[in-house]
Amino acid sequence: MSFRDAVYSVVKKIPKGKVLTYKEVAKKVGKPKAYRAVGTILGKNFDPNIPCHRVIRSDGNVGKYNRGERVKMRILKQEGYRIDKTASRK
Repeated sequence: MSFRDAVYSVVKKIPKGKVLTYKEVAKKVGKPKAYRAVGTILGKNFDPNIPCHRVIRSDGNVGKYNRGERVKMRILKQEGYRIDKTASRK
């Protein structure tokens, strides 16, 4: 299985209302330092079966999304995830 396929496999398993960080996804695929690569892979994903909107930054910010950050925030809220508005912005 390719690294990309492994990332997609992990992300597909994130339930509605829950999130993982890019770093947690990288650890789950056995490449703990490849969190930036996880972000790159997810940034190119447009498959609605892979809920990449459920992957956030380690500092609690939702991070970028290929359909826009506001869309990502809206989807997460609709799924029941409570966004921490006090997360630091770096």
